[in-house]
Amino acid sequence: MAERAYMEQIAQYEGQDVIIKGWLHSKTDKGKLQFLLVRDGTGIIQAVAFGDDVSPEVFEAAKTVTQESSIIVTGTVRADRRAPGGYELALSDLEIVQLAGPYPITPKEHGVGFLMDHRHLWLRSPHQHAIMTVRAQVIRACRDYLDDNGFVLVDTPILTPAACEGTSTLFQTDYFGETAYLAQSGQLYSEASIAAFGKVYCFGPTFRAEKSKTRRHLLEFWMVEPEMAYADLEDCMRLSEEFITYIVQTVLQKRRAELELLKRDTTPLERVEPPFPRITYDQAVEILQHKGLDLQWGDDFGAPDETALVEEFERPVLVHHYPTQVKAFYMEPDRERPELSLSVDCLAPEGYGEIIGGGQRIADYDLLLQRLKEHNLPQEAFEWYLDLRRYGSTPHSGFGLGIERTVAWICGVEHIRVTIPFPRMLYRIYP
Repeated sequence: MAERAYMEQIAQYEGQDVIIKGWLHSKTDKGKLQFLLVRDGTGIIQAVAFGDDVSPEVFEAAKTVTQESSIIVTGTVRADRRAPGGYELALSDLEIVQLAGPYPITPKEHGVGFLMDHRHLWLRSPHQHAIMTVRAQVIRACRDYLDDNGFVLVDTPILTPAACEGTSTLFQTDYFGETAYLAQSGQLYSEASIAAFGKVYCFGPTFRAEKSKTRRHLLEFWMVEPEMAYADLEDCMRLSEEFITYIVQTVLQKRRAELELLKRDTTPLERVEPPFPRITYDQAVEILQHKGLDLQWGDDFGAPDETALVEEFERPVLVHHYPTQVKAFYMEPDRERPELSLSVDCLAPEGYGEIIGGGQRIADYDLLLQRLKEHNLPQEAFEWYLDLRRYGSTPHSGFGLGIERTVAWICGVEHIRVTIPFPRMLYRIYP
């Protein structure tokens, strides 16, 4: 009796009869020969129905089945270098589970708006499938690296009573008569967890109500955030280098086929290894001013600034010691130059911008309280956070890595919207 097989393991079944459950990707009608491209989520195989070798009912089903119909096919696996993936299926049986109507996404060119309105169907295309597969590998690499290097996953809440980085970009909601916010980051709660575990990370969706329509911004995105007790800015930068290198090299090793489908030039990715170039904010400003950009000391970097800056480097670059005024309230100041913070951003090459933001956190109670007042943040909402400086405070640091920006860079895609299954952007919440 035929055994169910998955396309990713089809080579193991050469010469055997198998059952494949999937969907019709496309079809070519050659009269007595029907070529069906069948996908099952793990790959695509060509199933060939020859009129003289199958029953009239099976051949009629092969002729009439429509694109994206769900089907169950049975046949013999045989090697064929001309076939997609190097194997094809000599069809012996075909069952139509559901006959699809006229498929709205056709081989002709569609506008981005149309494709985003049909995102639930667009995900089935090979290009989108490849990006999502790389995304899954990036996430797995993040978790594997942290799990294998002594970090403990400690989940953090999505609903929070206070802002992590100010309230201007928060989604606000009613919490039984009280105000709550969708989390911008799990960092503050991870700072509590390090006193129990030493090294922790959280991973989940984060939300920024930024009215931005750039190719680098989403309103809902996923972030992995490691945090370490007894760690300074240097420890943070070293972890950033090793972490990003592991992610990139793992994708190159395990998902090269998907990168080839995406026509990604992997040469820049092959260069990713520590140590990364490191420059101070002061040096970055000098480089940008020399390039003619209208930037003054104390300004935060925008996308054009980051793009111009990374032109000088072939690998990710670490920019550190940003002005305190452009960083969050919890960032530790430099003792020798208090106007600077012990912060770092990692900028991806090729114009993909910031993929990591982090640094050393304030460990002193009095200074943290002062910063809360300077940022007009309510002390009562942060009493628990201040407690962390009352009971066993240590130097500590960490960062957040944005999954979607990292995937966009590794895949070489232009817009971040295609790096998440269902993007949430300004004026885009459907489907």
